[in-house]
Order: sequence, then C-alpha cells, then structure tokens
Amino acid sequence: MKYVLLMMANIDGPGCEPAAKQKFIDFDDELNQAGVLAGGFVLDDPEHSTSVVKASREAEPVVTTGPYAETREFVGGTYIIDVANLDEALAWAAKCPGAIGGRVEIRPLVEY
Repeated sequence: MKYVLLMMANIDGPGCEPAAKQKFIDFDDELNQAGVLAGGFVLDDPEHSTSVVKASREAEPVVTTGPYAETREFVGGTYIIDVANLDEALAWAAKCPGAIGGRVEIRPLVEY
C-alpha cells in the first residue's frame, strides 16, 4: 500500500537548517535500499508560494503571493512509500528527519 509522508516543518526547526540536508539524503538512501521509496519531492519556502481562491464557481479568482496563513508550520516536502501496512509507514515516519522538531503526517494514497 502506498502512503504519503507529509513533512510539516517549523520555520525555526532543526529540519530547516542547512546541515539537515545530509540527514534527508541519508534517509533517501535508506528508503531506496529498503526498496520502499515510490516518489517524493521537496517544496520551496512558503514565501515563494502563490494561492488562488474562489468564493464560488461564478466568482473571479483572487490570487495572492506568499504564505496563505500566518503560521510557523508549513509543508516542507513529501515522501511516497510503498509498504505492507500502516505499521510499516509509522516506522518509516519515525525515522524521517522531518519528525525531529517538526511533524510527519501519514496519509494513504487513494488510487483509482
């Protein structure tokens, strides 16, 4: 079963430090060696985001730049893993460097 590990980072957290990059590279290698990495990506910082909001189908879109919400937490990236069950996904999430000082949200992928 495929799961997405959403890495929720804190802007001031240890996962955002330049030195954390190597920890993620090592984790990538570990996922690859275990044969469970199915994809993923790193997102740019929230200040580089653009949002589109529509109040209704007929409404004109409102475009804003920068983070949508004033918060210290943001989605920093994802891993997509292919494992047997939620217990395995939880074990990988616990090893993820994004869990240190941040949070890793686990969601099953819905495949149609």
